[in-house]
Amino acid sequence: MNEKAKELTGKARYTIADLLSIMELLRAEDGCPWDKEQTHESIRSNLIEETYEVVEAIDTADSALLREELGDVLLQVVFHARISEEAGDFTFDDVCDEVARKLVIRHPHIFADVEADTTDKVLANWDAIKAETKHRDTLADTLNSVPRTLPSLMRAAKIAKKAAKAGYGKPLDHVVGDLLLDIATLCNENGIDPEKALYDACDRRILDVVAREDADEN
Repeated sequence: MNEKAKELTGKARYTIADLLSIMELLRAEDGCPWDKEQTHESIRSNLIEETYEVVEAIDTADSALLREELGDVLLQVVFHARISEEAGDFTFDDVCDEVARKLVIRHPHIFADVEADTTDKVLANWDAIKAETKHRDTLADTLNSVPRTLPSLMRAAKIAKKAAKAGYGKPLDHVVGDLLLDIATLCNENGIDPEKALYDACDRRILDVVAREDADEN
């Protein structure tokens, strides 16, 4: 065990500087064989998994688990930053600098003289500044900025929301009409009588409610 490893062993409390030092040791020439071999691509799925575990901790209101899972996400950030630093691309400090600058720029009502006394105004400013700094001049640019790696339903919701803000939302009656037409087409292609299918669905729903009420009484 080298001197740096001894120094980092058994501390009463660790800091972000310690975490960065630990990652540096793990990736060193005489460090951990597994950690040394990892790349951005090889640990890509780890970041996704850890993020979902944070969401699970939030959903279960588990404070201790949330603290642990946030640490695991932070570890992934430190891991990726270390890999990039070794490649001469950027450092963890660069990551911190960039996100801090972003927060200052996108909160002009705090760090400048812009007025924004409601959530809606704050979000409008955020979107406008983001579009300007990201050089998104058209709606297509904005929609293409939604990551393709998001779960499809989440991606669709974000795209629909951004399009609606730009005035491209469909009237509700058009949406419902299109859905009904698609359902009718699906039924036709599969030999299903849509009228009978809905009739049977109504009966099933009533039976389901009756069963639940009976279960509650018992």
